[in-house]
Amino acid sequence: MESDSPYKKVRLMFQDEAGFGRINKPKHCWCKKGTRPTAPCHHIREYRYVYGAVEPNTGENFFLIMPSCNTNCMKIFLKQLSKEYKNDIIILVCDGATWYKSKDLDIPKNIVITHIPPYTPEM
Repeated sequence: MESDSPYKKVRLMFQDEAGFGRINKPKHCWCKKGTRPTAPCHHIREYRYVYGAVEPNTGENFFLIMPSCNTNCMKIFLKQLSKEYKNDIIILVCDGATWYKSKDLDIPKNIVITHIPPYTPEM
């Protein structure tokens, strides 16, 4: 029996993002006892965010480095994930971040987003 679906496979993938950054604000330094040191520095705050999706059964994964965490970056991530697995349906399990639930989020046809229950960090 053949299916009319254009998709070859159903993938269950789990998605999350992580922030990596640099904050340059020295708090401690070595100095001679009884003196007050100066520690010149540039106050720098630089961040990058990694969006990723992993299929636990196969270990296949997809990652993008993005400039921020918001709905626009999530749109880009979903579009690229959809292109990467264009022949498959993806059930994408996400946490409760607001950008997954935004009405402005365009979800590709081959991706279905589901959310983990709130207050379940063990998941």
